[in-house]
Amino acid sequence: METEIDFYELLEVDRTADDKTIKSSYRRLAMKFHPDRNPGDAESEARFKAVSRAYDCLKDPQKRAAYDRYGHAAFAQAGHGNAQAGFSDIGDIFETIFGQGFGGGRGAGGARPRRGADLRYDMEVTLEDAFHGRDADITIEVSRNCDPCDGTGAQPGTGKRRCTMCEGYGKVRAQQGFFMVERACPTCDGRGEIVESPCQHCRGEGRVDKPQTLDVKVPPGVDTGTRIRLAGKGEAGPNGSPPGDLYIFIHIAPHAVFERQGTTLLTRVPITFTQAALGGSVRLPGLDDEGIAITIPAGVQSGEQLRKRGEGMPVLQGRGRGDLVVELTVETPRKLSSRQKELLREFQETETGAECPDARGFFERIRDTLGAKAK
Repeated sequence: METEIDFYELLEVDRTADDKTIKSSYRRLAMKFHPDRNPGDAESEARFKAVSRAYDCLKDPQKRAAYDRYGHAAFAQAGHGNAQAGFSDIGDIFETIFGQGFGGGRGAGGARPRRGADLRYDMEVTLEDAFHGRDADITIEVSRNCDPCDGTGAQPGTGKRRCTMCEGYGKVRAQQGFFMVERACPTCDGRGEIVESPCQHCRGEGRVDKPQTLDVKVPPGVDTGTRIRLAGKGEAGPNGSPPGDLYIFIHIAPHAVFERQGTTLLTRVPITFTQAALGGSVRLPGLDDEGIAITIPAGVQSGEQLRKRGEGMPVLQGRGRGDLVVELTVETPRKLSSRQKELLREFQETETGAECPDARGFFERIRDTLGAKAK
């Protein structure tokens, strides 16, 4: 059988060497035995790999502690040699050194309580509710601790016994080739205990479905996708284990006037062509129950946007508000009286082209292009 060289000897350091000394020695040896410096030298290449493996172990405090205690056996692959005489995996080694639960292995305390499942509830709120915030009551059907057995799953007056299959750990292990596979104990369903006389009300589960009404505080500024967590309001854990959490996912209902983008409110306001030409003002309803006055500058074009600072949505869990953006669309009149048509014709006769420079420039470019082609 091949003898493993001690990692400290490979790195030419004492067992009490600090991290800096180990790192320095590794760099020196790696440079000395690097294959690029020793082309075709199989011995140097093997030494380089051995030094690298030693450093990979000793540079990690947890691996080094395991190596100091168990030597090379700490990292021997499960399935080689007498597996039952030693450790099944590295988790067992770390667990022995650092205490229960390291790496998910077994601990001295047996099976861990299984926490109840987290639950999701989708709540639709209006844009006004998202602006002001609100308190809402919701009723959901969720499993809670069984009252007759107080969540233990055992008939009142009876108890539980330790599972002999897993010895109270809640998990069993089986060898599969080179690997050790761990799974929940099929006898106790991972609980580590057996209920002798199951509770008739919950059939030994320790929980039953019950409707519960909860108060949800919706803060100002929430948006679609905002998540509100209610700790301990999820599904009860089996046999008295801790409950999960309830997550409220917010969805903002469509609004008749405003569209939302983050803290910015957008709205499209149609105006007459006389308002666009002469200017004016419009008043919009605000989410804060107060009107918002919008001043329309003379000569505004369709599609132009006006911004009102601080008239948007409040910042979630912060200060201030976003902006309101108003996009103006100029509406061309569809029905005109005879007098209105007459007035427009009079206006048309007085046009010089300077009133609408974009239109004038466009047709001038067309005329110039056609004239150049004619020549």
